[in-house]
Amino acid sequence: MSETIQLTQELIRRDSVTPEDKGCQIMIADRLAPYGFHAEHMCFDDVDNLWLRRGNKGPVLAFAGHTDVVPTGPVERWSQPPFEANIIDGMMYGRGTADMKGSIAAFITACERFVKKHPDHQGSIAFLITSDEEGPAVNGTVKVVETLQSRGEHIDWCLVGEPSSTDKVGDIVKNGRRGSLNGRLSIKGKQGHIAYPHLAENPIHLLSPALTELCSIEWDQGNEDFPPTSFQVSNINSGTGATNVIPGTAEVVFNFRYSTEVTHEELKQRVHAILDKHALKYELNWELSGQPFRTASGQLLEAVQQAISDVTGYQTTLSTSGGTSDGRFIAPTGTQVIELGPLNATIHQIDECVATADLDTLSDIYERLLSYLLVD
Repeated sequence: MSETIQLTQELIRRDSVTPEDKGCQIMIADRLAPYGFHAEHMCFDDVDNLWLRRGNKGPVLAFAGHTDVVPTGPVERWSQPPFEANIIDGMMYGRGTADMKGSIAAFITACERFVKKHPDHQGSIAFLITSDEEGPAVNGTVKVVETLQSRGEHIDWCLVGEPSSTDKVGDIVKNGRRGSLNGRLSIKGKQGHIAYPHLAENPIHLLSPALTELCSIEWDQGNEDFPPTSFQVSNINSGTGATNVIPGTAEVVFNFRYSTEVTHEELKQRVHAILDKHALKYELNWELSGQPFRTASGQLLEAVQQAISDVTGYQTTLSTSGGTSDGRFIAPTGTQVIELGPLNATIHQIDECVATADLDTLSDIYERLLSYLLVD
């Protein structure tokens, strides 16, 4: 059994449900200390963060990831215990195998092999690890990046180990992500008896025409790098629980996943204009989860494409689809950011799993990437 597989199992067996870390970061720091990595533990409220760095000069290549995992769901529905990392027919089962402790293990073993071969490599190698990616993401990577910026420490290249692959490891590399804008809308009506609607104002009825318009709008057509902006409602809530009462309010939660063709401020303005056009009485609170980013062709992208080709024999495809990642906090500093990890088919699901062979392949790709960027 390879070092990468053994290390993945060690990490999975720590039930670090967000925002818990359960000692994963201490284990990582202790393991890499003999290889010259200096550890800095940054704790903000209940979140553990780890900044590891080997070297004191640029360029800086950072591996970014998270030790927290989502809850397991009903444990009895798992075919294997979610925190035992059992291997069956070449597949390792466990919460976090794909998202994303397997990538972290591959980061580590790739760096260990690389440093043994190239102890005097160029630049610096860093790790940015948090336990707040699956949660609110307010005391994790964003705080570490702010700390680094405050002391003039810059990351040139960053590889985020999010599970990017679709059919085979390395077939997809994320070179950007759409922006994410959340809205919480409260429509005000007037509660009353359902038999006397003329004495009430039904907020559900008032909302419906505006919501229909919001759902039917083409916000933009996207571009060659991003799909069109998407508006989706995730929750609608109203009513008192009684069948004979017109409710006084209706609550709607919605999200934009938006391209670079529009800004979050433009989206806000257009939504308010529609709500105002329909003369609604409302309150609307906004939360910007992340702005869109894209890493154009450059050293990092070229190196990872070549590394994947060298190790696997096939060409990768670039994509900006999917959800958000902590890359959204790193890219605005001017860092080239990409995402490369295992298959995403089972992430957040019952029986999350990863092929052990894929983790070994991933570690080889990461090591080859290091060679392309930090060796003459």
